Amino acid sequence: MGTATDPAGVGVPADLADPAFWRLPAADRAAAFAALRRLPGPLFFGEGPAGGRAGRGPRKGFHALVRHADVVEAGRTPGVFLSGPGVTTPEPARWVRLLFGDSMVNLDDPRHAQLRRIVSRAFTPRLLSRAEEDIRRVAGELVDRVERERPGDFVTAVAAELPFQVICNMMGIPEEPRRAILDEVNHASEHTGVARPLRSRIRVPGRGLRALARMQGMVAELGRERRRRPADDLISALVTADVDGRRLTGRELGAFFSLLLVAGVETTRNALAHGLHLLSTHPEQRELLLAAPERHLGGAVDEIVRHATPIIQFRRTLAVDHRLGGPDGPLLPAGEKAVLFFASANRDEAVFTDPEAFDITRSPNPHLGFGGGGPHYCLGAHLARQEMKVLFRELFTRLPAARSVGEPELVPSNFDNRVRALRFTF
Repeated sequence: MGTATDPAGVGVPADLADPAFWRLPAADRAAAFAALRRLPGPLFFGEGPAGGRAGRGPRKGFHALVRHADVVEAGRTPGVFLSGPGVTTPEPARWVRLLFGDSMVNLDDPRHAQLRRIVSRAFTPRLLSRAEEDIRRVAGELVDRVERERPGDFVTAVAAELPFQVICNMMGIPEEPRRAILDEVNHASEHTGVARPLRSRIRVPGRGLRALARMQGMVAELGRERRRRPADDLISALVTADVDGRRLTGRELGAFFSLLLVAGVETTRNALAHGLHLLSTHPEQRELLLAAPERHLGGAVDEIVRHATPIIQFRRTLAVDHRLGGPDGPLLPAGEKAVLFFASANRDEAVFTDPEAFDITRSPNPHLGFGGGGPHYCLGAHLARQEMKVLFRELFTRLPAARSVGEPELVPSNFDNRVRALRFTF
């Protein structure tokens, strides 16, 4: 359990460093974040038994950035708010990064800019056009299967399958190892940000790292094959692209593939599941969408992402002393951590009217569901939007009665708004 530093003496609504907070009902957590947004400035939450106060140097813990403006400021000043030390909680160990390579989310410029240029160059208009055709085909096949087999869980039958199949097709992953790769993805990511007993914490990391190693080994082998015999796929483009004399190494390819799968599959899967449930529990919004899908699909997707916020938070490290919001703002000392709470920023009353409401006509909708702007804005935002629009169009056109049954089975996590299972019918 952490300890919050409250210099203004106005009271601490919640302890965001306490795993128990993330097991509270969603409404209670939303109320706590609303109270935090009303405070004069961000609170510091100490981590560890001493509440972050032991020893010299930067305190162990984080400044909680909960307002929309503060999260945007952090995203757009990457030279101050560094990603390099690690954006997840806990930060990846140095030996893990040396062994498996650095994910782009854990890099700062110039390395981040260099890798992003290589990856961006590989996403050619031809590849993206083919991916959009593939999304339509896969979505159609999944709805065919739903009609034929009548599965009970929307997550495993539809929400997880669409982004996984699309990414594998785009990368050029053969059919045979796909099930094994999906199993490895689930093993590698199932405990990210999840509070669990000490005994499990000791046992699970080894399992996750073995899964990551196996998955990256598969992709590295495919990368070597594509260097010898390039194909018309993303792996070939990544390992043969020459940007400023650089192309992705085998280790960089493995790290990027892991990021693409975990970020692209997990986040879109959760957004799709939350989306079906939100449209099921807000029948007036559902009727609006079904009456004019082409008019409202784009707005529905953005409102689902805002309301559900698949990625709850990312962590940054202060490169220098920084006054948040200007010269008279609160001081964030160099070396300390700041956590960007996207889930709170997306409910900020200063930006969103009636933020707890689910409104597919909300406009403007400057949500931060794909990041707070700046160089780390999600590369896959366009792809994710297309997957959601196509899937919901296909599902509700062919099965207009499709809806969730009961509440989603959520995984308590301080990192992502994860749905383990969602019963549905049509």
